[in-house]
Amino acid sequence: MRLGIFGGSFDPVHYGHLLLAESCREQCQLEEVWWVPTASAPHKRHLPAASARHRTEMLQLALGGHDAMHVSLLEIERSGVSYTVDTLTAIHAARPDAELFLLLGADALADLPHWREPDRICALAIPVAVRRAGSADPCYEPLRAVVTPQRLAVFQQYQVTMPLVGLASSDIRARVAQGTSVRFRTPRAVEKYIQTHGLYR
Repeated sequence: MRLGIFGGSFDPVHYGHLLLAESCREQCQLEEVWWVPTASAPHKRHLPAASARHRTEMLQLALGGHDAMHVSLLEIERSGVSYTVDTLTAIHAARPDAELFLLLGADALADLPHWREPDRICALAIPVAVRRAGSADPCYEPLRAVVTPQRLAVFQQYQVTMPLVGLASSDIRARVAQGTSVRFRTPRAVEKYIQTHGLYR
């Protein structure tokens, strides 16, 4: 089984996230993609603006009807700071039959050697570098310090191109706080959920 792992705050989820996941699913022929919302990310200073429950509900609404997309509560249930190596270790233990693919933006790929136990991460999963259409190819040079040339050659086979979408969760939160429209930036069901629950105001 080819299983994609997509972690993030998703605060809130938007169409850029959705396009990334679907592009990876299609181009890497993944049978499933697990979305893993963080409890608290080590590279972010502040806790997510919306609670874990709200972020999970919004993800479920955004993914509704897609049989290959699922939300995993692994990091939220573990609580505390979420390290990718711990998450991949737990998923590998639960699904030893699955070949794991870690979905990353090209910028995150370059920073991967600075994450906790990058060699272990690269042993557990294949990092999938996602770049926006028209941008430069991902740079794999930083990974040479943590993987063999043979393993790196495998990684380079899995490059995904997605449409150019300039969306950010921080921008959506700011627009909600200012009372301006977020229509067509996030699924309508997510937009209505934000309004109903008074999030980000």
